[in-house]
Amino acid sequence: MVAMNACEVDPVIKEELPVNDIRFSVPQGWPQPVYDFSTNPLTTEGFILGRKLFYDTRLSRNNTISCGSCHQQFAAFSHLDHAVSHGIDGLLGTRNAPGLYNLNWHPSFMWDGGVNHLEVQPLAPVDNPVEMDEDINNVVVKLQNDADYRRLFREAFGTETITTPLILKAMAQFQGMLVSANSKYDRYLRGETSLSTSELNGLNLFQQKCNSCHTAPLFTNFQYMNNGLDSVFADAGRARITLLAADSGTFKVPSLRNVGLTRQYMHDGRFITLEQVLDHYSSGVVNSSTISAGVVGGIPMTTQEKQDIIAFLKTLSDYSFINDRRFADPFAP
Repeated sequence: MVAMNACEVDPVIKEELPVNDIRFSVPQGWPQPVYDFSTNPLTTEGFILGRKLFYDTRLSRNNTISCGSCHQQFAAFSHLDHAVSHGIDGLLGTRNAPGLYNLNWHPSFMWDGGVNHLEVQPLAPVDNPVEMDEDINNVVVKLQNDADYRRLFREAFGTETITTPLILKAMAQFQGMLVSANSKYDRYLRGETSLSTSELNGLNLFQQKCNSCHTAPLFTNFQYMNNGLDSVFADAGRARITLLAADSGTFKVPSLRNVGLTRQYMHDGRFITLEQVLDHYSSGVVNSSTISAGVVGGIPMTTQEKQDIIAFLKTLSDYSFINDRRFADPFAP
């Protein structure tokens, strides 16, 4: 866990502006996003403010947990090697912290789709008793008492009066800029590099066996599906939101972009390696009343096919994204 102690004096941001290009564009061949900044115009000042808020532990009750604590840039903004994340007071939740990227294309958020707007999403972890356990109104008071934040809000929004909607707009500007579209696979599509024989074989196999759920270019269909993990559901998944029995054990299909960087896997982080994931789909699928049709009986794969699929999946890692200084922690030494 990344944790920061509360400080009486605000830490110095050593690099005020490690950014020189805060513009949002839709990658070639991608669909139009759901969230396009039309009601929240993207600015450098808003982005800088949102980035600071994302990494500020003062969004938590005891000033120890930030969004960046469980969403680490080097892991494509997931929580590397954590089945479920450690929140306030070391408490554990029940679900894996997913990577954060290409959020503007998501019609809903969280594993169960309980949040349906990018500007609302941060309220869920802030309020959650095992994540940040804070009242957003208390966050407003903390920030209002900070002269640097008053300046940043004035520069971003023209006012020193800090409000919840402005906090959320700034955070949406930062999170909406987390676009990952420069993996080896993307460069291959652009004709800038080639794939190995194993990677090409894996791409062909992926298109045959995986693409219906993990659809390019975003590598998700954004639907809620039961992929055969359990017959009895300790976590009801989407049914927690809809209260429909047909949704029991279904979860949002995650994007496979950066999947080589975001272990552990599944909604509860039960699998540590991609090999374990493919073993599940080939021979570990468990039948249940809500299982999705595409995985009934498993997905046949030989050992070599698994190796080739994993070789392809690793081409989805975007190293320029995880090393982009625009997205780095401004509080880091």
